[in-house]
Amino acid sequence: MIIDSYCREDTFELGKQLGRVARAGDVVCLTGALGVGKTVFTQGFARGMGIEDIVSSPTFTIVQEYSGAGLPLYHFDVYRIADIGEMEEIGYEDYFYGNGVCLIEWAEIIDELLPPDRTAILIEKDIDKGFDYRRITVTVHKKS
Repeated sequence: MIIDSYCREDTFELGKQLGRVARAGDVVCLTGALGVGKTVFTQGFARGMGIEDIVSSPTFTIVQEYSGAGLPLYHFDVYRIADIGEMEEIGYEDYFYGNGVCLIEWAEIIDELLPPDRTAILIEKDIDKGFDYRRITVTVHKKS
């Protein structure tokens, strides 16, 4: 599925819609260049899950935990992961296969660790369509 986002609010709203339908065990993988709106999407996703906290990129802590009206949200930013062992040190499997929802920015960096069942979200700019335009591609991966 491809969604056109013409402004920051559109990206936030898509995140919010997907956050509303999140279920325990969901893993959402965000990819895209710096500054395309991954954190804006995440903020909307958290709001959709009923989380009122301020959501920012957890770049220096790898994972930030949020709790809201229902499920916990585990927001990963793996941009600065230098070695897969760092993910093992924080016990990533407990998060990925637990009872919360994982949202992972820069997920391609840890591709070999990702569960086969996941939702991939690619956010891309297209300057020809406007400075704030984003093409957001949502792909659901389910093992056969």
